Amino acid sequence: DSVMTSLSYQLYSSRNHGPMAATLSMLADLGYAQVEGFGGLYPDLAHAEALAAELNAAGLAMTTGHIGIEALEDDPAATVAIAKALGMEAMFVPFLMPEDRPADAAGWRAFGARLSAAGKPLKAAGIAFGYHNHDFEFHATPTGEIPMELILDAAPDLSWENDVAWIVRGGGDPMEWITRYGDRMLAVHVKDIAPSGECEDEDGWSDVGHGTMDWAGLITACRKTPAKFYVMEHDKPSDDRRFASRSIAAASAY
Repeated sequence: DSVMTSLSYQLYSSRNHGPMAATLSMLADLGYAQVEGFGGLYPDLAHAEALAAELNAAGLAMTTGHIGIEALEDDPAATVAIAKALGMEAMFVPFLMPEDRPADAAGWRAFGARLSAAGKPLKAAGIAFGYHNHDFEFHATPTGEIPMELILDAAPDLSWENDVAWIVRGGGDPMEWITRYGDRMLAVHVKDIAPSGECEDEDGWSDVGHGTMDWAGLITACRKTPAKFYVMEHDKPSDDRRFASRSIAAASAY
């Protein structure tokens, strides 16, 4: 049961599938105790308080959430208030728009320093802070460096939400990254990649345990790190109940 309660669900997976109350009820029915939020759900404190009431009614905890770096920098006090209203233990910057991505190693190091500075108000309020990767952070710079390494090395106090499947899509070896930077991991995005040519209507993603990723081995490796939150995610499920149900069943068995 202790494993079960450590499993969470990124609500972004269900963004195209009906009202929030129905989604939360579904997740509670399937055995989830935790969810992860994303910025669009809490643009301000009023939305956060309304969402907190819905979570409470469903018996779910929003232990972690994503936040855009601009929102955090523009109004750190508001971001802290939102996180507190929802009872979050950690927030992660999830993405960098293509036009905002640095072009060279110095730019990526500067971005790491920027993240570190942006997270200070959250950390001062007792909320952990980190960065969530996609694939682009594993594409080498023109001079051969790997941006994810530059970010983490430039910001030693930054936690990492390891989206393992995006490492694979970026051409990296997830086991190598877990070995090298596992001490920085606070959360894991548990997602799966369909076999080549399958699930194309779902952008090639798969339900956890039904794709090509060795999740049994990966979760074993992740358990040797400080990672506390294991968040099921699928960027484009055609049926979110199927995804949520099959994924918690698979992850609970590892």
